[in-house]
Amino acid sequence: MAFIADALSRIKPSATIAITQLARELKAKGQDVISLSVGEPDFDTPQNIKDAAIAAIQRGETRYPPVSGIQPLREAIAAKFKRENGLDYKPSQTIVGTGGKQVLFNAFMATLNPGDEVIIPAPYWVSYPEMVLLCGGTPVVVSAGMESNFKLQPEALEKAITPKTKWMIFNSPSNPTGAAYTRAELKALTDVLVRHPHVWVLTDDMYEHLVFGDFEFTTPAQVEPKLYERTLTMNGVSKAYAMTGWRIGYAAGPEQLIKAMDMVQGQQTSGASTIAQWAAVEALNGPQDFIPMSKKAFEGRRDLIVSMLNQAKGLSCPKPEGAFYAYPSCAELIGKKAPSGKVIATDEDFVMELLATEGVATVHGSSFGLGPNFRVSYATSNEKLEEAGRRIQRFCASLA
Repeated sequence: MAFIADALSRIKPSATIAITQLARELKAKGQDVISLSVGEPDFDTPQNIKDAAIAAIQRGETRYPPVSGIQPLREAIAAKFKRENGLDYKPSQTIVGTGGKQVLFNAFMATLNPGDEVIIPAPYWVSYPEMVLLCGGTPVVVSAGMESNFKLQPEALEKAITPKTKWMIFNSPSNPTGAAYTRAELKALTDVLVRHPHVWVLTDDMYEHLVFGDFEFTTPAQVEPKLYERTLTMNGVSKAYAMTGWRIGYAAGPEQLIKAMDMVQGQQTSGASTIAQWAAVEALNGPQDFIPMSKKAFEGRRDLIVSMLNQAKGLSCPKPEGAFYAYPSCAELIGKKAPSGKVIATDEDFVMELLATEGVATVHGSSFGLGPNFRVSYATSNEKLEEAGRRIQRFCASLA
C-alpha cells in the first residue's frame, strides 16, 4: 500500500506478541492452551505499591507530569542506582518513560543517523533490531551461541566494531536465554569497549533482580567507570515488582543525552502516567521484601522446567542464571515428522506443531536471531509448568 511509510517495510511484527495473541485466540475457542510465551510475572503487584497509586489518585496527582518524570521518582531512581549499583547520578541525569521500550526507542531516535551501526548480541530481545531500523540505524547482529552459554565473547565484539559503530546493546540477564554475565565476563567486554571511545553502551538491566543462587549482578558502568560518560543504564519496575501493566521504565546517563531524549519524548507522549509514577516511587523507596520472595519462586520454577526439558527426547537446555526464560535447542528434532504429517524443517515449525498438537505456546528462537531453539517463559505456576513439561516431552517422543 503506497500510503504506508517505507520505514515500516524494514521491520517485522513482534513474534512474542504474535504467538501470545494466537494462544489467546485458541483459548477463546475453547482449546486447552498453556501459554509459556509471554514475558510477564504471574504475581500481583505488591499491596503497598497499589496503595501508593490509590493515595496519589486521592491526593489529586492527576495533572500532566514533567516530560522526564516527577521529581520524587527521579530522586528515587538516582538513589536506587547509588544503593544497588554504586553509580552516582543526579536526578537531572535520569529519565522516566512509558516502559523500558520507550526509553530505548527514545535513545535511538535521539542519537542515530543513517548508516550508524548498533551491535546487538544474538539471541536478542525481538524489539532491539526493529527499533534500530525504525530509527534509521543499521543493526549488526553478533552471534553468541550455546557453545558460549549464549554470552558474547570479547573477540566477537572486537571484530564487530567499525568506525560506524555508535551503540552496543547489552542485556543481562538476557531475554530470551536467561544468561547473565559474571563480573569477570563483563570486564572482558568492557576492556574491549574502553579501546573504542566512539562506541556508546546501552544496557538493558530489566531483569537485574532475577538472578539465582549466589550469582551477583553487575552493570557495565559499575564494572568499568571509564564507560560512565558513554553509558545509558536502563531499568524499570515491570519485572522486579510485577508491574508490567503500569508501564514505567527509566534510565540514567550523561545529561546531554538525557536532554536529547527528553526532547524526543516531549514531542511524542510527554510524561508517563502520574499515578504509575507515584506507584514506582513506592516500589523503589518502599519495602523490598517482594523481590527475594518472587526470586525464590522463579528459581524453583527454573529448576523444574529445565529438568523436564532436558528429559524430553531430542531437546538440550542449558540452566539459565537469571530472568524467567529457558532457551532449549531442538536441533536434534529438525527433519523429523510431527503427528500431523508435517516435517519439522525449522524451530518455527516445531513451535507451531507443539501448539497445534499439545496446546503449549512457546516462541521460536529464530525470531530472537538464533535457532534452532525456542523460548520458554516459566513465569507461571508449578502446576502449569509440570503439565506443559509433560506435554512437551510427549510431543518430542511422538516425532518420527
